[in-house]
Amino acid sequence: MDIDFVITWVNMDDPEWKKEFNKYRHNKDNTKNGVSEARFRDYGFLKYWFRGVEKFAPWVRKIHFVTFNGQIPEWLDMNNPRIHVVSHHDFIPSQFLPTFNSVVIERYLHKIPGLSEHFVYFNDDFYIINHVSQERFFKNGLPRDIAVFTYNPSWSQWYVRIKNNIKIINRHFNKKEVMARWHDKWFDKSYGAKARWNYILKHYNKFITLRTPHNAQAYLKTTFEEVWAAAGKELTETSSNKFRALTDYTPELFRTWQICKGNFEPYNTYRDTKMFPLMVRPNRAIQAIRNQSYTLICLNDNVHIRNYDLVMTNLMNAFQQILPDKSDFEIHE
Repeated sequence: MDIDFVITWVNMDDPEWKKEFNKYRHNKDNTKNGVSEARFRDYGFLKYWFRGVEKFAPWVRKIHFVTFNGQIPEWLDMNNPRIHVVSHHDFIPSQFLPTFNSVVIERYLHKIPGLSEHFVYFNDDFYIINHVSQERFFKNGLPRDIAVFTYNPSWSQWYVRIKNNIKIINRHFNKKEVMARWHDKWFDKSYGAKARWNYILKHYNKFITLRTPHNAQAYLKTTFEEVWAAAGKELTETSSNKFRALTDYTPELFRTWQICKGNFEPYNTYRDTKMFPLMVRPNRAIQAIRNQSYTLICLNDNVHIRNYDLVMTNLMNAFQQILPDKSDFEIHE
């Protein structure tokens, strides 16, 4: 099958982006996290994302590089036929632009011109650091995923948004029926101890939060079309949130819908993925890159990272150690 990658990126030093950002950033409905510099700053590691794709996932059909107003890094080779630069204007309705809200951008991904039915979505802080096969993301034409419940504290702002998703899920799916119909997928032995809440909540009537690995996510494009057909009103109304807001619906809505439809193949995605909050023990992330301890990693930024410049330098050196050569996605002088 043809599998595409989609990655979103922004150059926060671009004067046009700064002008638009400052124009809207002080809206009273914005959350502090939504306007944080850490949400938009670029580490300078993007070239290693492309190098990782070429070296470790050469089977990818096309990379849809989603940027604000068609921004591109100066080193990117626009003549590479596998690169498709996508501006927000190419797939997001104009009445919602500009937007600085990642969840708004993500809900329209299925509108990207030429996007394959099978695609994997990356934030720009998700990296491939070891060899990965097509079957890691798709099997029998379906996304690989883990269907397990988790506890999510009610005080977290992210949980408020997840609750918005779950209301829609509970409106359209009967939890007991879903878990009975797809029993083997909900209780796959590969999940191990992570499935404990599935057993505890098996007879509970309503869906709660699903555990979500913060890393590259495989999707079917038709999943987005189905969710839009069912919840287009809610998604359209909240598309006007230019920054993250408590009324948002997040990409977990599409992932959870996909799982509830049974459109996935079980896989414990925690087996080879890891998120590293750089505010906490960044040296673990550096060593994981050097040792290629995982297939997929997330380098989660935070404004409170101590010794930020030193941490970034050490991460850069780690990437350079495993991916020293320019890829065909870079300009060769």
